[in-house]
Amino acid sequence: MAVISWSNLRSLLIFFGPLLLPKAINYYRSIRAAPRAAGQKIRPAPASVQRSLVILIAVALVLLIRGTLPLFAPENIFALTQSRLQIPADVLFSRLAALRPNGDLTATDAALRARFVSLESRLLYLQFGPTVLAECPFCTSAEPLSYLYYAIPDLLAPHLFNLAVIAAVTSPILTGREGATWRTTATLTALGLAALDLYAVQSYDHQANSRALRPADIDPFFWSARVWRAAALAGLDLLLAGLLYLTGTNRLFARPPSAAERVEAIARTLGGVKGKINAAGVVKNTASRDEALRARSNAYWSQEVQIMREIMEDREVIEGVNDALENRIDIRTIERDAEAYATSVLPPPASASAPTPAAATKAEET
Repeated sequence: MAVISWSNLRSLLIFFGPLLLPKAINYYRSIRAAPRAAGQKIRPAPASVQRSLVILIAVALVLLIRGTLPLFAPENIFALTQSRLQIPADVLFSRLAALRPNGDLTATDAALRARFVSLESRLLYLQFGPTVLAECPFCTSAEPLSYLYYAIPDLLAPHLFNLAVIAAVTSPILTGREGATWRTTATLTALGLAALDLYAVQSYDHQANSRALRPADIDPFFWSARVWRAAALAGLDLLLAGLLYLTGTNRLFARPPSAAERVEAIARTLGGVKGKINAAGVVKNTASRDEALRARSNAYWSQEVQIMREIMEDREVIEGVNDALENRIDIRTIERDAEAYATSVLPPPASASAPTPAAATKAEET
């Protein structure tokens, strides 16, 4: 497969950049303006989204720590002993025993020593790691795929764990519609990473290490793949956390509420207004029925009328009202608006709009 050089890549960017960059900017602006167009405002992240963010960030940190730090990685005896791949097995494990406490080899070391009878076994060790090579009971160097079959559970374990976390944080029960928006995309991406990981391990050419003559030339594929696997899963979790945050706060990718949700919100609002009106009616009815409250109410309104009459009789107030009526206020427009409002709130009764048959007959006789 030909490798794209930097000059060719630069030529492609120069040619397609002016065409794709404006489209990318317009797409970003349309996504950013979609929440405002739907009447949604930026808000703090809901509590359900905050829980999902904490879970995803914590899982990403655990994956990075366990996958990238050498403290948690299996030993690579060739890197530990600074030995060539072609070194005799007795010399290799003598060096390894010198590094062990009390010079005693572990059970894994003994199993690897029994396997390291050929160069092929050492190449498979660099591809699948020490656990698979030491513990597989049916694997042979003549059938390299047998090691792959045995390694599949260990390869898929972090992917399945991460997939379970993604399914939990994007469930509608935990995060609502914000998490459900990304459930399918995140699940397919996680499955794609698992398939890509299996393909990379299966298609790796372990024979390339057979030409390594120095310890620095050895490609530790198993340990490198372990780091890249953890970084990819952590990156997926952090990306999903960012998307959940943007969606939950209505900054990007926010979907407008459905018709059923809008109807339900309106019904809740009307229910609250009706409750307040009923409460006001109860208070007014109580005040009207109680003699002391009724007397205080009448006294208040009597005083209010008197105060307003005195204010309206003031010379400056009269001049200001006359100036407003003559120069700044259109009385006819206000009258039309008031009449339209009164008609919409209190429609005329049927008797006022259409005379009854008896009234029509009486009018004809008259």
